[in-house]
Amino acid sequence: MMALRHPLAGCAVRPAATFASIAKQQSATLLRPRTFTAAFHSTKPVAAASSRPSIIATISKFSKSSNPFARFQARNASFATEPAVARQDQGGALSKGLYALAVFGGTAFAINFLFNRETREGPIPAYQREFLHETFMYTGLGVGMIGVAAKALHSVGWSYRLMAMNPWVFMGVSLVGGIGTMMATFACPPENYIAKHALWSAFNLSQAAVLSPLLFFNPAILARAGLYTVGMMGAISYVGATAKTDQYLYLGGPLLAGLTVVALSGLAPLVIPATAARTLAVTENLWLYGGLAVFGGMTLYDIQKVLYHGRMAEAGLKKRDPVNEAISLELDFINIFIRMVYILQGSGNRRR
Repeated sequence: MMALRHPLAGCAVRPAATFASIAKQQSATLLRPRTFTAAFHSTKPVAAASSRPSIIATISKFSKSSNPFARFQARNASFATEPAVARQDQGGALSKGLYALAVFGGTAFAINFLFNRETREGPIPAYQREFLHETFMYTGLGVGMIGVAAKALHSVGWSYRLMAMNPWVFMGVSLVGGIGTMMATFACPPENYIAKHALWSAFNLSQAAVLSPLLFFNPAILARAGLYTVGMMGAISYVGATAKTDQYLYLGGPLLAGLTVVALSGLAPLVIPATAARTLAVTENLWLYGGLAVFGGMTLYDIQKVLYHGRMAEAGLKKRDPVNEAISLELDFINIFIRMVYILQGSGNRRR
């Protein structure tokens, strides 16, 4: 199940095609030849001296106007209206911020009302709450490490070399690197602190190496996708943390079935011919929106699983290992974030 949750387990082909097209456009822009003569001829021609109005004509035109100071009055009037425009922009930004806050708050309330009508009696026990907070801390550190490493790799040109690979090689390398380091991290005992965190860092670096081509997208889209992902996971995590004990652990089986369908739909471009455009569009929507729903459910399941493992660790039936729990939430975050980016990019293209 964890292997299927790798972000490129069933979607290596779709990001590769999109990133390759974007990379080609940017490389063509950066490497376009430009000679001295082309630069010289592209400049605007300077108007001839004879075409310039004479000083006498200018003075006569200025004297014939009914109000010689009209231009200065108009300039002062334009200066006076600038603060009003600035205040209008500030008001628009404030209204957008309040709108985003209302959307996130309404989403959290709706999810809590629909899926969490019967909450737990009393607060979360101290040991489970501490274990959950530590898991969230490792999740945030892991996502931050992936973002910083992906930016560094993209800056040195790794994304261009990655997109030049064959799709099968790209998928194989990503799966071997990501799943291999993930399984090694799971197998390492938490008592071996240095090796555990070294393997966890290697897992994060492998994810960064695969996801660095996302930086070809517009930074505004990436920022919005990150904000929406944090809001979605935050709302679902609140529902899972405040729900009754083990209320959503039964979702493991159905989510595994949905995860398999999403992974297979991501591999559809490798086996379905390009002429079957309608079938490919259906599989793409299934991978995109179906995956978003599945990984939202996986987040809910993982939060309940963290609390369950916390109870087992408190009873001495399982070792306390927040790093392993954080990897599951990192994979949920990455998969939701990728789909948010594609949805926002598609909506921007349709508006154009």
